[in-house]
Amino acid sequence: MAEVSMVRHFLIKTALPIILAALAAAALVSAVLFWSSFRADRISIDRQTSLMRLVISQAQESVAHDQESATVWDDAIRGVKENDPEWMDANLGAWMHTYFGHDGAFVLDQADVPTYAFIDGKVSPAGPAFSDISAQVLPLTAQLRRDLKTLDGESITGEHTPSPGITDLAIVHGHPTIISVEPVVSDSGEIRQEPGTEYLHVALRYLDGTFLDDTRDEYLFDGLRFSWTSDTASHEADEPLMSKAGQPVGHLIWLPFRPGSAVMSFMAPVLGLLFLITAAVLAFLIMRLHKRSVTLQASEAEVRHLALHDTLTGVGNRLTFNNGLDDLLLGREKTDQLIAVLYLDLDRFKHVNDTLGHPTGDELIRQFAERLNKIIRSRDLIGRVGGDEFTIALTNVESVKFVEGVCERIIDAVSQPFNIDGNHINVGVSIGVSLAPLHGSTRTDLLRKADIALYHAKGGGRGRYAIFGQAMDALVQERRAVEHDLRIALEGNDEIVVLFQPLYSAGTRRITGVEALARWHHPTRGWITPDAFIPVAEDTGLVEQLGDRVLRAACQAARGWGAIKLAVNVSVVELRNPLYPMKVANILMATGLNPHQLELEVTESTLTDENGICAANIEALRELGVLIALDDFGTGFSSLSRLQSLAVDRIKVDKSFVQGLGTPGSSDAAIVEAIIKLAQATGLKTTAEGVETIEQEEHLQRAGCDDLQGFLMSKPVNEVELSKLLQSQDEQKREKAS
Repeated sequence: MAEVSMVRHFLIKTALPIILAALAAAALVSAVLFWSSFRADRISIDRQTSLMRLVISQAQESVAHDQESATVWDDAIRGVKENDPEWMDANLGAWMHTYFGHDGAFVLDQADVPTYAFIDGKVSPAGPAFSDISAQVLPLTAQLRRDLKTLDGESITGEHTPSPGITDLAIVHGHPTIISVEPVVSDSGEIRQEPGTEYLHVALRYLDGTFLDDTRDEYLFDGLRFSWTSDTASHEADEPLMSKAGQPVGHLIWLPFRPGSAVMSFMAPVLGLLFLITAAVLAFLIMRLHKRSVTLQASEAEVRHLALHDTLTGVGNRLTFNNGLDDLLLGREKTDQLIAVLYLDLDRFKHVNDTLGHPTGDELIRQFAERLNKIIRSRDLIGRVGGDEFTIALTNVESVKFVEGVCERIIDAVSQPFNIDGNHINVGVSIGVSLAPLHGSTRTDLLRKADIALYHAKGGGRGRYAIFGQAMDALVQERRAVEHDLRIALEGNDEIVVLFQPLYSAGTRRITGVEALARWHHPTRGWITPDAFIPVAEDTGLVEQLGDRVLRAACQAARGWGAIKLAVNVSVVELRNPLYPMKVANILMATGLNPHQLELEVTESTLTDENGICAANIEALRELGVLIALDDFGTGFSSLSRLQSLAVDRIKVDKSFVQGLGTPGSSDAAIVEAIIKLAQATGLKTTAEGVETIEQEEHLQRAGCDDLQGFLMSKPVNEVELSKLLQSQDEQKREKAS
């Protein structure tokens, strides 16, 4: 009995409390473990859901960013307006599919009528293909055009700001699809378009194809699949896809990673073990939970990094740079040191992309960023804000000389060849600089003025840097005013006039031809010299419209002047257009002028055409019967071999040599004689420009020049006055004959 009593006492007084305490501890530990498991699973699922939303959002932004690589481009405006299907396929359709993985592309004109369609890996008839998706796309295009009309023109076509666009989710061809619409706008800001009337580029990216595979592999969404309904099992997570209008598009479903459940499944056998190892099990559990948390935090940090940095170069993107510059400017108010803002642009980068391909261009950008990072200090800012455009903010600058030194080091570094896949690529860099507080105290002012300085650096020959000055701003405004007024003048019929300067035979002093000259009579400024508006026309693409008007008017007038030659200047911009010979042929046919009467004057810059388009166009024009004259001969490199390959018909001696004839100690006489002998040896005619004195005329006659042109014989005259000169000449001829 005593033994039984002792056992009972032991059980009641000792064992039972210990057992109860052990059970309570086990229950408490189990409750804590189960609660921790549930909480960890919930946090993990919430974070994965947030990550999935971010991935979908970034996918829409990525499609729009992919489009901007080709839609924010002067050539794109010309390509879509000319309705060139091969160009659009190479740059806006097939290339978008192969390079970025887009599943569809469409080009819409100003009236939202499709002019190009690429769907399911091939070019398709635009009308039928677009009709299948018009219900989903047209509301977006209508909204975008309304937005474009409310924006200032500068913000739409500015060189260094992303173009406005619109994206949405919809069901297309039975697929959940990202639809992104971007306007085709100017990258240089030089091609102006009426807001709301731009051509539009529509891109499609299916969310149930390669997008699922890429997202599953990159972000470890196990079992990621698409479903039209929310038919998830209890162990699956679901993220609904909704359009901006709140319409359901489908659901992305995956097996979420559940760190708590994983731990519990691992710990379940351990719970059956002795209570003495509970502390060790809890420590192990905490360690496992911490490891999972660290993994998730690292994933979130990577996502944040991708959102703030350029994926190609690793430097900050536009948003990061702008925020950093704002912070620097705010902190600068407490010091007296300068902040320098540098705007960098690679020279000849587009040529690299066009000739060697975009992958080579991307590698060039990456290596360029590496060289920049080696030059600037760790406390300075660097950002990539465009294709080949970078911005740098130099902090704590003590003098302008320091900034100049940085610019020189950057230019020297870029001047060294880039070795990419065995290709030695030579490019340059142009830099514009603005300083705070000398040129402004806000980010907008500093970037704008650095951009203006960059424009002047490029205008000075590229491969240079320029620091902003107030005169630059005035020159840019003046240039914009000239461009604006020139566009208006070309739309009307009374400001741009064509004058004609006669060409006289050096032997008989009879008119043998005329040169058509464009003149601009501004309603408020009066006569504007060609030197002031022709360069603007060439830089903005207006020179083709101007040249078309002059050529058409001159050919129309020349029909009534008999068999005399008509000379018309041709810009190298016009001659680089493969369609230029066809345009000349159409004008000749429309006006009825004999092609053998037309002589087109080209400059020596056509000889530097690397693509051979100019030479091919000259050959095509000569086959039409049009004559070719080389203008301003002697002012360029005057390569005889290239001259022979172009097979021109006439050389025009530049007036800078003619004006020096008769001047003591001048070598111009020898140069002129050499040019004339060169022409005679190759069977070419010669014309001397700028003849203003009898002495010059006599010297040119002795040298054997064929024709003379200058104020000594006649200034440029209008069509009526020229007709009178020709009539007077004919009357004199008849009098001598009688």
